[in-house]
Amino acid sequence: MVKIQESWQKIKNALEDGVGEWGVIAIVVLVGFSSFGLGRLSALEGAKPAVSIREAQTGAAARALPLGGLVVASRKGSAYHYPWCSGAESIAEQNKIWFKSEEAARKAGYTPAKNCKGLGQPAASSQ
Repeated sequence: MVKIQESWQKIKNALEDGVGEWGVIAIVVLVGFSSFGLGRLSALEGAKPAVSIREAQTGAAARALPLGGLVVASRKGSAYHYPWCSGAESIAEQNKIWFKSEEAARKAGYTPAKNCKGLGQPAASSQ
């Protein structure tokens, strides 16, 4: 018990010598800033919206791939498109010509549409 009291007295004396009057003021200011910062953090935490997990909503119904083929062209045009490209969506149903492959569309005299990404690129060979 005596050793604890002696140790406590040594710590107390060291703090009084080392901290001094300005040290006490600095500690009070730091505690004040820390308290203010923690208060601001708690206010920000309360401002966050609650997180809820629910099933994702789909924007539009999934579209099935057309049965006609892989690429489509217009009877009146010169370019072929993937069915989901904007150019293909603007072709009237009665003017659509379907091809099973890009090669078949090229053989028929059509060229790849420039605004449809991925068309006209060589297929990756599987070796």
